[in-house]
Amino acid sequence: MARKPKQQRSKATVDAIIQATMMAIAEHGPAALTARQIAEIAGIGVGSLYEYFEDKDAIIHAASIRFVEDTVGMIKPLVPELVQRDIRDAIKMLLFRFREFLEENNQLYLKCARHAFSMDMVIYQEPINRALMDFFTQYLMHHPELLKLPNIPTVAYFYINGGVFTVVRHLCEDEPMQSFEELAEVFGDVLASYTEHNLATVK
Repeated sequence: MARKPKQQRSKATVDAIIQATMMAIAEHGPAALTARQIAEIAGIGVGSLYEYFEDKDAIIHAASIRFVEDTVGMIKPLVPELVQRDIRDAIKMLLFRFREFLEENNQLYLKCARHAFSMDMVIYQEPINRALMDFFTQYLMHHPELLKLPNIPTVAYFYINGGVFTVVRHLCEDEPMQSFEELAEVFGDVLASYTEHNLATVK
């Protein structure tokens, strides 16, 4: 049975393994991933991997969890500023920050996200959706007039799920038909137009 990392050195080794796994996934994809690739990038022996993880699937699981935790960690600090902005600017700011996050470290997260759908990443998406829903809820609390809008849960579902997928898909395209700036502008404009139209209707 793999042991849990209790000492600081052990935790550093686990972090190195997880980082190496993400780098290997980014380079080779999950299907071609091997324990040897991970070990070489991490600078340790293959046997050392199994001191901390039972098998390759456990290592990939840990890397997926880390990806999700880092994504949630990117979203949460933004919320206090996002809720102070109008809905159009809030959506655009969130999308641009998400792009920056994905492109950090030589696009490491983006390259991993490119393979996410083949890895059944949907089972890991719930914490990210929850963080985005928390932002949406806090936004409504700061802008209570929006509570008059019809179908708020459906709108939230559409933007949370559709937004993440669309950003990743767009950034993975070699020659997208539209710029990221145009995409973010449309996302913000559509939601702003929806809220403005429906608020005018319910008055």
